[in-house]
Amino acid sequence: MATRVRTLDDADLADVMELLSTDPVGNIFLLSRFGQFGLERHRLGCYVFGAWSGERLVGVLHAGANLVPVCTEPGVLGRLAAHVGPWRHATSIMGRADLVIALHTELARRWGRPWAQAREIRAHQPLMVMGPHPVVAADPRVTLVTGRHFNSYFEAAVAMYTEEVGVTPLDSSNGYRRHMSALVDLHNCFGIVDDGVVRFKSDIGVAWRDVCQIQGVWMDPAWRHHGSAAAAMAGVVELCRRRYPTVSLYVNDFNTPALKMYRRVGFTQVGEMATVLY
Repeated sequence: MATRVRTLDDADLADVMELLSTDPVGNIFLLSRFGQFGLERHRLGCYVFGAWSGERLVGVLHAGANLVPVCTEPGVLGRLAAHVGPWRHATSIMGRADLVIALHTELARRWGRPWAQAREIRAHQPLMVMGPHPVVAADPRVTLVTGRHFNSYFEAAVAMYTEEVGVTPLDSSNGYRRHMSALVDLHNCFGIVDDGVVRFKSDIGVAWRDVCQIQGVWMDPAWRHHGSAAAAMAGVVELCRRRYPTVSLYVNDFNTPALKMYRRVGFTQVGEMATVLY
């Protein structure tokens, strides 16, 4: 049966959420986005394309600053890539590893240099879920961060982003500052504050129903290599689980210390993500 692709809107929301809900941990970014904003471009800020096989939705592509594919049938990515076009506005391609790499390859083949010339390809990012309970004792100093310590928390967040992504998140729009302020207002930020300075931080980056994804984990370099990170993460897990029974995260495979620490806390791998950075 021929596959047809069209722009989605709120009339398609139930079908999209049903498709994404088959893997809530892997698709939590899109579930969170669509659950909050729906599929209308004027609210979401970007187009969402859907691929249909007959009456069945078999693929979704979020075409914003983050290009995010979800497909259930082979061959669908090529049809979706044709709707992206040669002009690259996305700063990343992210999602399930096999789909991200296949989409990047298809976009590069179809449209050439704008999509082919990535700054970095992180092809193997283990997707992990916390077990029944943290294996290590939680650090009691980990607490919810409030506006009182926002400036120090924001400095830590900038340091984390720059270290992790390789570029600064700061620009003249102050968009990153607003984003971090919104996370604090949502009670999604956790940290260890020592004499007014945030020494450890972590955020709930996205959440949907009973699942959350931890992002932005960072520790002051002066505090590293002392064996305290696992206890701090256990503290974050305990705070997250007051609202979300399923706590997830993903990490770069080359970040051996972080992988070892997450496993020590009690996280196990359930899948693999990938990110193409421009």
